[in-house]
Formats: sequence, C-alpha cells, structure tokens
Amino acid sequence: MNDANNLNTLKGNILTPNGWITGTLTFGERLAGIDGDAADPAGNTDDYILPGFVDLHVHGGAGRDVMEGGDAVHAIAAIHARHGTTSILATTMTAPPEDIDLALTAIGAAVRQRGKGEARVLGAHLEGPYINSGKLGAQPNFARAATLAEVKRLEALAPLRVITVAPEIAGHLPLVRELADEGMRVQIGHTLGSYEDGVAALEHGAAGFTHLFNAMSPLHHREPGMVGAALAHAQFAELIPDLLHVHPGAIKTALRAIPRLYCVTDSTSATGMPDGEYMLGRHTVQKCMGGVRLPDGTLAGSTLTLDQALRNLVGLGLDLADASARVSTHAADYLGLEERGRLQTGAWADIVVLDRDLKLKAVYIEGERVDLNDA
Repeated sequence: MNDANNLNTLKGNILTPNGWITGTLTFGERLAGIDGDAADPAGNTDDYILPGFVDLHVHGGAGRDVMEGGDAVHAIAAIHARHGTTSILATTMTAPPEDIDLALTAIGAAVRQRGKGEARVLGAHLEGPYINSGKLGAQPNFARAATLAEVKRLEALAPLRVITVAPEIAGHLPLVRELADEGMRVQIGHTLGSYEDGVAALEHGAAGFTHLFNAMSPLHHREPGMVGAALAHAQFAELIPDLLHVHPGAIKTALRAIPRLYCVTDSTSATGMPDGEYMLGRHTVQKCMGGVRLPDGTLAGSTLTLDQALRNLVGLGLDLADASARVSTHAADYLGLEERGRLQTGAWADIVVLDRDLKLKAVYIEGERVDLNDA
C-alpha cells in the first residue's frame, strides 16, 4: 500500500456496504479510510463515489476481439476501464481448439501483467465450446462435449473463473460437480435443457446462468424451461441490460426473483466504434443503431458498457445503491472476491466518481487514475 504521504482523497457521497456516507475517501492502491456521516445523497448536490464496475462477460471493444489473442485483451481492458469497469473476465467464443488456446494464452499473460489504464483482467470466462449446438445464439458451430482433462489443460493457460455449459449434454452433469469442486463457477447457458435439467445442474454445483433469457429454453407455464429453473432457484445470474437483449418487463421479473442478479455487457469488438462490420470470433457481425447482429438478424453480443448499464437500471426504477450492487458487488461476490466491488477499508481502490446525471467524472483502478479523454 502507498504510504501516508502518497494517499489520495475524494469527497462526496460515498456508497459503502453499510449505506451512504457524505464525507472523504482516502486511498492508495487500497482504501485507507472513509470519514464522514451517514446521509441521504438527496440532501446535497455532491458527486457519487461508487465501487468500480465488475464485468464477467467481455468479448471485445475498441475494434478488438478476445479471440485474436496477442495484445487484444489489453486494448479491450483499456476501453472498458474508460467506462468505469475496473475488473473483467475476458470471454472466449466457441471455436476450434487452436483458437481457444491462442485466446487463453493471451488472457493468461494479461492476468499476470496489467497495463497502465487497463481494467484488471481476473481470468477467463469460457463461453463454450461446451454448449448445445441447437442453441448457439451467435456462437460459431464448434460445440462439443467437455472432459475434465481438457478443461484442466485449458486452465493451465489462464485461470478459468467461469465456464458456461449446457447441462443436458451427455456427460456434463457429473462434470459440473467436478468443475465446481475445482473452484470454477459453472454457469448454465446456450442450452435446450429443461427445467429439470437446470435444477439437476444446480444440485450438482452449478452456480449461475449465462445471459439470462438469451440462448436458453424459455419459460412456459406447463414447461418452465431453463428460464423457469433460474427464476425459481437461482441466487446468481448474469443479464445483459442493454434494453435490446431483454425486455424491461423481463428484467424486472428477474430482479424480483433472483436475489443477486448482476449485469454484464457481453460486449463485442464493436463497442466504442462506429457502425460497420466487426469480428466476433470467426463470425462477421454488423453494428447498426446500437445493436450488433449476424447477417440473419440474430443478436450477436452488444456494444454496452457498464456505466450505461447503471444508467439503464436507474431508468428502470432501481435506486442507485441497488443498481451499483448489480454492476459491481454481486459479480465480485459471485467470484468470491471480498476485496473488490465494495468501498471499505482494505479493499482495492477500484472507484468510480459520477456526477448527479450519472456521467463518469473519474475512474481509479487499484489507486491509479484512468485517463477518460478517449472514452
């Protein structure tokens, strides 16, 4: 931690795990202290000081795609940092083994060395290839069944913090338990599985659902499907709140049903870029009018950033503290990260400062101020 002579201070409405404090936040690489009084931010016009955002599903940004390998992850981490995201999971696509190896090798290097102005890369979200070929969504058709030996080989290339699987595939249900026992978060996604398949996967150690509602069997009152399993039983699930992937009414339903629903961007290389053609793994996708689609019109990830996700949630009626938890704290808790996603003494100094219109004014990652000029 920086010594006392090198500490920074911020003043405003500070969101702590115990509620709002109007006062001063002191920090170096980690948070050194919070001084002030409990107060409702509505009683003043000061800035909001929130935990940095945590995004567990990031495919790209700034014209770069995780599957490129090389330095792409660094460029992606940088553009998301300029939108308030202080930690990410770099997310792979379903692809041939050599493509996944290339991406994970680069992710592993980025985990070991964070560049200046970049979000911290916590590891990888392996979104496929262990999915159902009948529910690919925007994934290329390289789906295959998983084996523990292969997953362990991939884990040697980069920390696999989250793995998406379709539990109805033969052999996957016992594997869910084995992966959970290895400390990985197994998510249900890109699945044609039934409600019963979802319940069984949760009983075997699955912990969440990948982009809830999208690329999974839907809710019907006589066939609840995978969505029904999530709404009835999940403690955690990720959701894309760009207002294109999920209707606001469905978002509100999930918010009432799933206690620790958290938001992800599922962002692509088109994030932060003008309309045009971009790559998503081996797919060419088209960005137009804020959306990203395959040639057949299928949604193919998003151009969302988590600062906009926060504003969308508040626009749907969430209070700011609840919205903040859903773009930071719940995702950190899902990974068991007690020192991220919250403003408390000893935690990493991952901080966002917003004005009263919820526009970013400053971002700090592990105490380092990010240059927002290119945002």
